[in-house]
Amino acid sequence: MYEKEVIEIEHLIKKQNRWRNKCINLIASENVVSRRVRFMAGSDFAHRYAEGHPGERYYRGTSYIDDIENQLKTNLKILFECDHSEVRPISGTNANEAFFSRFVKPGDVVMVNSTPAGGHISHHREGSLGKFTRNIIDIPLSEDGYHMDVDKTTYLIEKARPKLIVLGKSLFLFPEPVTEIADVCQKYNTKIMFDAAHVLGLIAGKQFQRPLLEGAYLMTASTHKTFFGSQRGIILSNMEEDQWRKIDRGAFPGSSSNHHLDTLAQMAICAYEFMEFGEQYAEDTINNAKALAAELDRHGFDVQGKAFGYTETHQVAVNVREFRGGEKVSKTLEINDIILNMNMLPHEPLKNHDRPDGIRIGVQEMTRVGMGEEEMGRIAELIKECIKDKKTVKEEVNRFRSEYQDVHYSYDVIKQDDQQPIILAELKN
Repeated sequence: MYEKEVIEIEHLIKKQNRWRNKCINLIASENVVSRRVRFMAGSDFAHRYAEGHPGERYYRGTSYIDDIENQLKTNLKILFECDHSEVRPISGTNANEAFFSRFVKPGDVVMVNSTPAGGHISHHREGSLGKFTRNIIDIPLSEDGYHMDVDKTTYLIEKARPKLIVLGKSLFLFPEPVTEIADVCQKYNTKIMFDAAHVLGLIAGKQFQRPLLEGAYLMTASTHKTFFGSQRGIILSNMEEDQWRKIDRGAFPGSSSNHHLDTLAQMAICAYEFMEFGEQYAEDTINNAKALAAELDRHGFDVQGKAFGYTETHQVAVNVREFRGGEKVSKTLEINDIILNMNMLPHEPLKNHDRPDGIRIGVQEMTRVGMGEEEMGRIAELIKECIKDKKTVKEEVNRFRSEYQDVHYSYDVIKQDDQQPIILAELKN
């Protein structure tokens, strides 16, 4: 009865695959998994349940996923030099919820980065944190808007005695000063939570700050931005065992039941890829972001953070108010197959959220398909031609992107029936 509708859905999926492979994808919260990992999607694990911990499941038939989950947890402890790893959350927000639900009580004071400063929605009254307390205070910013004002923050910690301070952002150009506030937080028993969703791969690649070694109580993250994994969430910590048991219960049964075994198995492969290639990938990603920022600046764009070297992450922020703002610019670029998002900048009032001055650019996905600093210069030229010169550049974008179709920093070779190896690039169609 609905065969035609099913076929239409299949056509839309194929159109998406073809289209995005022709685009310059600069969404800062996205990445691509390797073809080897994609090939593992849709295994029998997609049908199964595994509540609880390996060896302690509520379901039978879980011995293979037990082995996979144990390997993943061990490898994350190695990558992040920590004692505890929780892999059952199915998203970064789900990981945040697991912690907030067991740690934050009604009336507790929590300090967070504001929305214009880049704070994630799950850290705010309208998101996950707001379910547990309404006493949420914005972290003071330095004059440039992209750094914490450590002195004012220290003063607020002394006066407000927050139970928790949430660091990490969605607009995330520079490291957070964990070390600088660790002593005052310890003095007043304020715990530091570091949401590393955007910079997880840079931390794993040893090219960014290492929050757990600097004084953070725990770290949460999604696993598909700079960490090129399947879409999931994790919690990492060096806290005492009795405290970790609370977080464990927050993950299950607190915020999840079955934890999507299909993507968990994929994530285990991604972790091995990161252990092998992550340091070089993280270094190349940051270098590409700096190169793109410098080229956009050379073309006359108002690139943010210039006084501090533009960025220390995968992200570039640009004020495009003179070109009618982020909504207009991002739509114009999308028409030309350059995909990025509009974004509020720290100077803006919250009412600007749907028509902000800025755009946010992430280079991690284009880095993974093999682009380097020279290619970043070409991307900057295409953005300039599209926005400043008002040219149509779609055909040139598609031609340029066609040269970068293979996923690097990966094990893109599999064996079929334990016989001849097949390069997965051969399977892309």
